[in-house]
Amino acid sequence: MLDERFLRNLHKRMLGRVWRWAGKSRKSGKNIGIDAYRIPTELRQLLDDCRYWIENATYEPDEIATRFHHRLVWIHIFPNGNGPHAHLATDLLLAAMGRPRFSWGRENLIDASETRDAYIAALRAADSHDINPLLEFVQP
Repeated sequence: MLDERFLRNLHKRMLGRVWRWAGKSRKSGKNIGIDAYRIPTELRQLLDDCRYWIENATYEPDEIATRFHHRLVWIHIFPNGNGPHAHLATDLLLAAMGRPRFSWGRENLIDASETRDAYIAALRAADSHDINPLLEFVQP
């Protein structure tokens, strides 16, 4: 599943009935994500890094999946639908490593905005090279 074609097809299967362009990289800048021209290089680097982390047990499996998720969100491949795509891709990676899916902060079902704020804060911490808040957020 650590394959660019797989990730693009996953997005298309998830959202192809919503958007004609599903599965295709964004071509313009957004207020989130890297410059569009860097997507192919950064995505390839992420997939190579993730394979290396798994093959060499660089991190524990949950941390590998958390780092994978953060970078996938950071790259922001598609014009829209990146969050649900990154969640599902990460859950599939966890399953491939024999691990249970993440909770994704679901313990707070009463206040979704509070959960979203905590998720965004954890992503921002990871942007600053502190993966621990995101690792704590995704755990049950």
